[in-house]
Amino acid sequence: MAGNSYGTLFRITTFGESHGDALGGIIDGCPPGITIDLEAIQFEMSRRKPGQSAIVTQRKEPDDVQFLSGIFEGKTTGTPIGFIIPNTNQKSDDYSHIKDNYRPSHADYVYEKKYGVRDYRGGGRSSARETASRVVAGAVAKQMLPDIKINAYVSSVGPIFLDKPYQDLDFSKTENNPVRCPDEQAAVIMEEYIRDIRKQGDTVGGTVTCVIQNVPIGLGEPVFDKLHAELGKAMLSINAVKGFEFGSGFEGAKMKGSAHNDLYNADGTTKTNLSGGIQGGISNGMDIYFRVAFKPVATIMQKQESLDNKGNITEMTGKGRHDPCVVPRAVPIVEAMAAIVLADFYLINKTYQ
Repeated sequence: MAGNSYGTLFRITTFGESHGDALGGIIDGCPPGITIDLEAIQFEMSRRKPGQSAIVTQRKEPDDVQFLSGIFEGKTTGTPIGFIIPNTNQKSDDYSHIKDNYRPSHADYVYEKKYGVRDYRGGGRSSARETASRVVAGAVAKQMLPDIKINAYVSSVGPIFLDKPYQDLDFSKTENNPVRCPDEQAAVIMEEYIRDIRKQGDTVGGTVTCVIQNVPIGLGEPVFDKLHAELGKAMLSINAVKGFEFGSGFEGAKMKGSAHNDLYNADGTTKTNLSGGIQGGISNGMDIYFRVAFKPVATIMQKQESLDNKGNITEMTGKGRHDPCVVPRAVPIVEAMAAIVLADFYLINKTYQ
C-alpha cells in the first residue's frame, strides 16, 4: 500500500491499524532547535481521542504519545521524529460479523478488491483512528509556526447551521462544549440532535470551518502546488470528507466580478476577503478560511442490506463502538492537517531567501 506519506520538506509518514498493537509515525524535515511542548501535543490528542463525551464513540483510549527519536532535552534535533501511540482498548470481536460482509458506503469492499485482503477489525488501515498520528504531526507543526493561529470549529451538524461569520465568534469557547461549536446556543441544539440520532441507531454528517490567521504573504507555489490546492488535498485525505471550499467557495459562482473582487487598501490588505486569503495559489496575508464537509459514518446500528464475499445480498446490523457524528472529533484533525500544509510551505518558502 502506497500513499502513507504527506508533505515535501515537512513530511509525515503514518503506520498502524485500528486494532493493531500501536499506531505511529515519522516526522521528517522538522528543523533543529524547535522547543517542543509535550503537554500541548497531548492536549491536541485529548481533543481527538475516543470516549471523551457521550456523543462520540465510547472506545476508551488514552492516546498517550511515546516519542522515540528526534527530540533531545526538549528540543528537536533535526533528525526524524519517531513516535508511537499504543492501542489499549481493542474489542476485535465486535467486528466478527463483518468478516465476510461489506458495510455499505465503507472502504471494506474496495480494500478487499484492491489488495485481496483486508483487516476487518475496526476497518484496519481505513479506520479514522489513523488520524491520531496526523494530530501528533500537526501539533509539532503548530509549534514550528507559533505566530500563525489555526482555529477550527463545528459549523453545522445535519440540517443545523451556524450562520454567524467567523469574525463574530469567540474561538476560546470552542472547547467549552462536546460539539466544539463556539456559539453556545447552536452547540446545545447540535448536541441534542446528535443524541437523538444516536438513539435512532443512525449517524449524521456535518461541516468543520477552519480559520488561519497571521499567515505571511508568499506561502504556496503557482500552477500545481497552489496553497489552496494542497489544503484541499490535505482535507480530502481525512476519513469521511466529501467536500472542501475556501473563501467565497461555491457561493462565489453566483456573483459578478464587480462584487467578488477584493479591492486593495494602500498597505496591500484588502477591503473584503472573498479570496479567502489566497490569490494565484499564494497567501496574501489576509485570513485564510475554508469549510470541510463530512459524510455520516457508514456503520449504523440499524438493519440494512449488505453484500458478502460470495456475492450474496444479506442483511446486517452494525455493532461495536462508533461515532454518531464525526465532526466534533474532526476539529483537531482539520487543524492538524492545515498546520502540516503550512509548515511544509513555510520551509519551501525559505528556499527563496
